[in-house]
Formats: sequence, C-alpha cells, structure tokens
Amino acid sequence: MHLFRPSHKIFRTVNTSRNLHYSSAKLFPRRQIQLNDVGPMASLLRSRSVIRFRGPDTIKFLQGLLTNDVTRFSETLKEKTSTLPTPNLPTVSASPLYAALLTPQGRFLYDLFLYRPPRSGDKLNRTGSGPGFDSSEEFELFADVDAAVLDELLQCFKKYRVRSKVEIENVAENFCCWQRFGGAASDKSSSVKEPEAASVGWGAGVDQTGMSAAQGTNLGFKWFKDPRLDCLGFRGIFPSNTTPPLVESDKETNEQNYVRWRYEKGVAEGSTEIPKGEAIPLEYNFARLNTISFDKGCYVGQELIARTHHRGVIRKRVLPLRFVDESGTGISEKANPVPGSKIVISESNKKVGTVTAALGCRGLGLLKLEEAFKGSGRLIVETQDNVHVKVIRPEWWPDEWFQDLEQDSAVA
Repeated sequence: MHLFRPSHKIFRTVNTSRNLHYSSAKLFPRRQIQLNDVGPMASLLRSRSVIRFRGPDTIKFLQGLLTNDVTRFSETLKEKTSTLPTPNLPTVSASPLYAALLTPQGRFLYDLFLYRPPRSGDKLNRTGSGPGFDSSEEFELFADVDAAVLDELLQCFKKYRVRSKVEIENVAENFCCWQRFGGAASDKSSSVKEPEAASVGWGAGVDQTGMSAAQGTNLGFKWFKDPRLDCLGFRGIFPSNTTPPLVESDKETNEQNYVRWRYEKGVAEGSTEIPKGEAIPLEYNFARLNTISFDKGCYVGQELIARTHHRGVIRKRVLPLRFVDESGTGISEKANPVPGSKIVISESNKKVGTVTAALGCRGLGLLKLEEAFKGSGRLIVETQDNVHVKVIRPEWWPDEWFQDLEQDSAVA
C-alpha cells in the first residue's frame, strides 16, 4: 500500500525590494522559508487575463453556456461585506463564481472566474456624503480567464452570441488578477472578510470603517474568498495601475509559488493543466470545486455531466503528486516529469495514470483511485525510472468518494 498524507510544506521566494511594482525580469535577493510561517502572500497572476461582458442580455447569454448558475448575479445582493458604508466598498456584494465552458460532448474547454463589479449606487460617492448614482451604468460582469487561450476564447463566445445584446471585450490592459494565499488567508473559515483587514486601525471591534476601507480600492474592487476552496485563499480583479489593498512589498511573490501551493492542494486551473477538448470535468473534481450547478437548466455539454454525476462513481481523479528519488528526497527541477508522461507500477509496468502538470517536485496527475491508493507496488514515471511518485490525498476530499469506489469494486 502506498503511503499518502496531506503535506503542508511549501517554499516561497521573498521579494525583499520595497518597490510595489516590478518587472518579472528583475532579479531580487532570494531565500527559502516556509509559507505558513510568514503569513499570507500575494501573487500577480500573469497567466490570467481579464475580459468583460456588458449588456442587458449578459445573464441570459452566460446562463445558457456555462456550467454554473449565473443568475445569482441578478438576484438581490444579500452577502454583507461591510458594517459601515465607505466610498470604496459597498455594504453588500456578490461573491465571485467559478464556472466552465464545455464542448457539446461535455468535455472541458475554458474556465472562468466571474465577478460582478460594484455599482455606484451600492456604495458612497467619492465625497462620502451619500449613495453614488450613475443612470448610464450598464449591467456588466468581469471574468479572469486563461491568458494562453484568450483570443480563441473570445472568438468562441462571440460565435455563440448571435443576436444577444451583450458586448464581449478584452480589458487585460486595464485590469489584472491577483491571488492571496498561505497563512491566515487560507484558513478554513466561512467568513468572506479578509482576515488581515480586521487588524487595521483599532481593529474590527472598534474601527469598522477602517477595516472596511482596507479591503477595497478607491473604485470598489476588493478581495473575495476563492470560490473553489477556502484553503486556496483570496482572489480578486484590480485595476492594472494599482497595487491591491493589504499587499505589502515583502509579501509579494512569484506566481510559481501560488502554482506550487495549488498543486499541493490538488487543484488544476486553466486550459493548459486541464486538457482542452479532452478532460471530463468530474474527473477534475469540478463538482467539489463549486464549478457545476446540478439544479440549473440546460447548458452546453450538460447531458454527459448529468449522466456521469447520477451514475455516482468516478474511477479516475486528479490528485496531488510529489516526485522523489529512491531515498524519498524531492527531485530537482531539472528532472521534472513532462506533462503527459505515464505513471506506472514499477514491478508490473501497469499504467495507473498520467502526469497532467509538474513544477519542481510537485505536480498533478490523473490516476485510477483504486490503483493509486490500494495498489501494492511502487509508482514511477515510465520514462524516468529514477523518479518515484508519491500520491497525496487532499484534506478537502470527502470520504464518500472512497466509499463509492469500494462499493463499486465489491459489485464488480
């Protein structure tokens, strides 16, 4: 039986420069330190771009395409995000939503994080004297998407638009996506409030306006709990010419550290890690990542998703992997397995799954659960005998996934 356990260690690169804006080509002093010991870190996600849907048919248009229930953005906002209104943060707001666009055959195409920006009437005006109001405001939603497939994604949505009254724009030059993760930002809390905002001024118990103002920018953009899992931290869209609130210069880190953190949690993201036109969404744990609504009406690719879900058994799933040598030590980045490499049992050379993503000694793999957790042999990367594979069960996985598998095996 393979040993598996949740791993909490991750290493990060600290930017010791005090400059808040930097080029990815600039070199900074580096040191390795455990992320959980230094508190939340923030990364600018250069792998994501921002697009905007705007127009009266926005909700109807997206509802018929995406896997999640977009109509929640048109409902009355009930989620309280601030006790006192401020010019930069509304008292209520809609949490972001994670969704996917599928092929008609139910295979994955693109993933999107959808955000409803604050309207002027939801918060105070710039002087703080009363509610803002702009009669010319149109309904709009922002989405952060995989930058590698931006052009084809825009073409795909425009192909489906036909006569719908919705504009689809690339606003990547004006907006960018950020992620805060690690430390208190990744605590398993049901609260949507940013934990560090509560320590601003006199603290949340006394200075509620200070806490509110610290969570958002002067245009109302703010941090939200990652809609997939609490342990992934906070995510948000912010204007490109500003640094998000609560991001200190020595807590800004390279995006690769967020990717490692995400791999450690067993979460794939984007059309590079989730094969476009091939991946079955439920094998990539989309149901548990709040990507699919099973109560909404029809959408593209729904038939396969519904049939697979109600059948109840998923035999293959994406799992966190750790690549080690024979002694159990993490391998160097030069020995990185190539995505698509087969994972086999060393004694029998029987295929168990494939590597879907790799970065250093961390990665993701699509594996048969029964072989991954109950097999008796050691797992290796087929083309690299010296690279052994340790499979890790994520803490957020429900027990019923294994109970369903055991029942199915017994019947077989």
